[in-house]
Amino acid sequence: MSELHKFLFDGLPVRGMIVRLTDAWTEILRRRESNNATGAYPLPVRELLGQITAAGVLMQSNIKFNGALILQIFGDGPLKLAVAEVQPDLSLRATATVVGAVAADATLSQLVNVTNHGRCAITLDPLSKFPGQRPYQGVVPLFGDRHEKLEKLSEVLEHYMLQSEQLDTTLVLAASDTVAAGLLIQRMPVKGEGNLAGSMVSRANEDEIGRNEDYNRIATLAASLTQEELLTLDVDTVLRRLFWQEKLVRFAPRTGSDGPRFACNCSSERVGSMIRGLGQDEAASILAERGEIEVGCEFCGKQYRFDAIDAARIFTAPTVQPPGSSATH
Repeated sequence: MSELHKFLFDGLPVRGMIVRLTDAWTEILRRRESNNATGAYPLPVRELLGQITAAGVLMQSNIKFNGALILQIFGDGPLKLAVAEVQPDLSLRATATVVGAVAADATLSQLVNVTNHGRCAITLDPLSKFPGQRPYQGVVPLFGDRHEKLEKLSEVLEHYMLQSEQLDTTLVLAASDTVAAGLLIQRMPVKGEGNLAGSMVSRANEDEIGRNEDYNRIATLAASLTQEELLTLDVDTVLRRLFWQEKLVRFAPRTGSDGPRFACNCSSERVGSMIRGLGQDEAASILAERGEIEVGCEFCGKQYRFDAIDAARIFTAPTVQPPGSSATH
């Protein structure tokens, strides 16, 4: 069963967490493989999407935000887009769009950053928005300080965390056909009681970048963890091997209905809104050609079909929130 473990290094300004996605990850792959139109993802895409999904859980769990965290990689290679969406309750979904042939040993840059124009976007989409409020989005390139192509998603996200929060972060990510896992180690903010409160972005945090000896020592230990170890060892064994000389304060793991799990929030109403966005003329054209409008959810594979009567209802129904909507009136 998928699980998330959080821990602190007692007396030190360092925190960490480990995520292991098992059933949640295999369900994502199973649904893709059962899609007759697409088939299974190529191996390099599976590995990258698994890493993105594990990283999304770690990043969502690392912030206090009442909304979805959406992590995306996009660029100009055969992988057009890979995206993972993680809700505050750790329900998650992920998908990828492949538009060309993928070599069996394709690297990150070969997948999505051929001409060094690939990007990674992290979007925070609040569940309850104020009028006019838009999601927050941060975008970083898939290259380093010298414009060298980065070949590890972990390096891309470490750059993002350093730029957005001024906090040193170490990530180890790995994925196979049965497990997607990640380890995050982070220096805690300087400001606030116990280094946990206050703004995540401050001059004090920026001044501390790369200087904390405790973090540097622990980060070096964390970086020694191999992908194979992360995928095959249980959490207790990983922590014992890496940090046996450190005093850890561990929190109750999140698993089962409280932990990471696959869920998709697609619905007929959402698809109807998308069709309405196409416009009535476009919808009529599709109906004339095919007799119905068929839309498949990219995340869960569910198929939605709308005939002429359904489409007429979409364009004649008043655009109000349906009963039970969480929107305020």
